[in-house]
Amino acid sequence: MAAFRYSFQKIVDLKSSEKTQAEWILSAAVGALAAEEQSLEQLHASKREWEIKLIEASQTAVSLMELQVMQQYLDHLVTCIANKMSDVLQAKKKVEHRRGLLTEKMKDEKVWLKAKDHAFDRFRSALQVKEQNELDEMATVRFMISTP
Repeated sequence: MAAFRYSFQKIVDLKSSEKTQAEWILSAAVGALAAEEQSLEQLHASKREWEIKLIEASQTAVSLMELQVMQQYLDHLVTCIANKMSDVLQAKKKVEHRRGLLTEKMKDEKVWLKAKDHAFDRFRSALQVKEQNELDEMATVRFMISTP
């Protein structure tokens, strides 16, 4: 029996490799998004902590200068949070873009795998026809030999 050899196998392998690479890139983008979100959460926690410190300091005998410094730091944290939210939004867009690319790579790979499956089906059908013809030939020869 002849073995099936797909003439476009290298393209199928390439498409599979491209899909795997797109998965890795998406995974990296998701990791970057998680890091940005974690950093944002740390900034929020730091802001809450400094707000509590500011409230406690305002209830005790602390100089006005120290309160102003604390308020300036809180304003700085608010600015950092706004910037980080922008970074998170960009990271989310990047994840969605990478997800779209992965979807396209998966579709492309699926098209080539289907083409390979169809080629294999045609090969199998042709092989079955060939085997049937050989069996018919053997039956004919036996019939001819058995009849005097």
